[in-house]
Amino acid sequence: MKFFFVIYTLVALSFTSAFASSQKYIVSVVPQLQTTDIQKTWGSFLRELSKQTGFEFEIKHYATIPLFEKGLENGEPDIAFMNPYHAVMAYEWNKYEPIIHDKESLVGILVVKENSSIKELSELNNTTLAFPAPNAFAASLYMRALLEQEEHVTFTPIYVKTHSNVYRNVLFGKYPAGGGVNNTLMREAPSVTAQLRTLYTTAPTAPHPLCIHPRVSDKTKLIIKNAILKMGEDSKFKDLLNDIQIPNPVHADYNSEYLKLQKLNLKNYIATEN
Repeated sequence: MKFFFVIYTLVALSFTSAFASSQKYIVSVVPQLQTTDIQKTWGSFLRELSKQTGFEFEIKHYATIPLFEKGLENGEPDIAFMNPYHAVMAYEWNKYEPIIHDKESLVGILVVKENSSIKELSELNNTTLAFPAPNAFAASLYMRALLEQEEHVTFTPIYVKTHSNVYRNVLFGKYPAGGGVNNTLMREAPSVTAQLRTLYTTAPTAPHPLCIHPRVSDKTKLIIKNAILKMGEDSKFKDLLNDIQIPNPVHADYNSEYLKLQKLNLKNYIATEN
């Protein structure tokens, strides 16, 4: 009897493993950075997550943030790493649920060249400012609302696709200032960061969450979340997690952390790319 129980257990475990490995999930990442950077960093992370969970993951890239948003609206990715206001939009569209984000808050930044003569926001009146995309949250959506509503700066926005492009456009003097976030600026090369200066910052908010579509089972969500939290406790995964902007993963909650962003009255600033 004991022999048959062992055989049954091995067969059951083999079936469970085969079932897990047969599950394939599409993952998309908000294109703040270049596609090659996303493929490298998230590809490495997802290969490790696959080992930890037994699930298979495939990255679906979007060339621009507006295209990424359309993908969320259509419910295309099973799992997506998105900005905080995207979490609001994606929940309204398809009930994407945030499961994980980094412990550190997100802060929007407006940068100028280090040697720029600009010291006050008022000096940016009637200029053209660079932003990654209309609905990039802290770098553009929230930033533009604050500049207009609270700082009374009149400007023309130009959208240059990615945070990296913003920093380089400012660095090369094409625009006097541009919007980004703390997490992407710190990932730029020292040759870039050393030549930029932060002129203005937003209030901190909950950072970018990893969200999952409701078609993914609660059991699978829990397996993925617990695997990432466990990786966060192991120092050997520190660089892997840092590369995807989640160096210290913690539990995310939509109602207590992201729902409040609806009250920022940002819908008037949601726009299409020019």
